[in-house]
Amino acid sequence: MPRLLLLEGNTAEKRALGAKIGVRSSSQIYAEAISTHFPDLEMDTINGADEDWAFPEGRGFGDYDGMVITGSSLHAYDSEFAVTNQIELTARAGETGMPIFGSCWGLQIAVMAAGGQVEYSPMGREVGIARKITPTDEGRGHPIFSLKNRSFDAPCIHYDEVTRLPDSATLLASNPHSKVQAALVPVGKSTVWAVQYHPEFDLQQLVQLYRLYEDAMITEGFFVDKDSMHAYVRKLDRLIAAPDDMGLRWQLGIDDDILDDRTRNGEIIAWLESEVL
Repeated sequence: MPRLLLLEGNTAEKRALGAKIGVRSSSQIYAEAISTHFPDLEMDTINGADEDWAFPEGRGFGDYDGMVITGSSLHAYDSEFAVTNQIELTARAGETGMPIFGSCWGLQIAVMAAGGQVEYSPMGREVGIARKITPTDEGRGHPIFSLKNRSFDAPCIHYDEVTRLPDSATLLASNPHSKVQAALVPVGKSTVWAVQYHPEFDLQQLVQLYRLYEDAMITEGFFVDKDSMHAYVRKLDRLIAAPDDMGLRWQLGIDDDILDDRTRNGEIIAWLESEVL
């Protein structure tokens, strides 16, 4: 059976903090999403943000059939080891020609590895649900969106975005917040399928993020106060428990784009079926 490598984007400190408050690591979220559709796939994780990172059991890139670059709270334009090492690892993986998929942080460091540019978004944070993501002409003809509608919503959280794609890249989708919501990014001998949003996230992860970034949600104007945010999160909790509740779907503006596992995870499924399996 094929074996995947998951490049965890967060530092040991961030992973420990998340575990303490019950937030899954980026690689755990990906492993769970992939296992839902491909239970027999084998997966290993490397913690590329850590100075003592290592392949498990002496393996190397050549022992894997594909690599997934997960999310991270880091900034792709910073010069600290936790960032530059992951860009270097992505470049090294690309030299093997292996299939690579990335979301959010994965898109950004692939772009950096290929000579593009990432900056703080002038629109500020996009959080919770990225609305009205629309494939370009190239995107509509690409298998990455084979399980998606012509325009769709997706889970997200980011405050940085790609401001310049490498010349060799292909823009696949945009929305009103960020021009680059999906792209094909050649890195070495590989072409990274990458998206700015998080197709691996479920609603429970969004609830955890709202609670984790509660103060920022208010200071950045997403909610007027904690009571309004808590009321919104309670509705999300109710929708998780009753995903067919049409009233909650309507009130929250959430439908099968988010609630159906196969639709939400569609880009990951398409990559695995087209590039890995």
